Amino acid sequence: MSSDDVSSSYRYIVCSPDVRGGQARVEGTRIAVHDVIGLLQNGETVETITTTSFPSLTKAQVYECLAYYEDHRGAIDLLVARQMVTPA
Repeated sequence: MSSDDVSSSYRYIVCSPDVRGGQARVEGTRIAVHDVIGLLQNGETVETITTTSFPSLTKAQVYECLAYYEDHRGAIDLLVARQMVTPA
């Protein structure tokens, strides 16, 4: 999926080959969709993500990550699983 394809489908989500390995991320940030989804799967809420984890994100951007996740669940789940086992 090219950046143009993502941009036309999602207002806040982009893919750039030179940023975060080309993974889907929130436009204007280095925050990947799988970063947000991983937090939500581990008990964070939209509120805590936008106030504590990633205060630069808006609720609309977090909900857009969820929309993207719904359309690309398999790929995002794999990225989240890899992130959970990779040491920081």
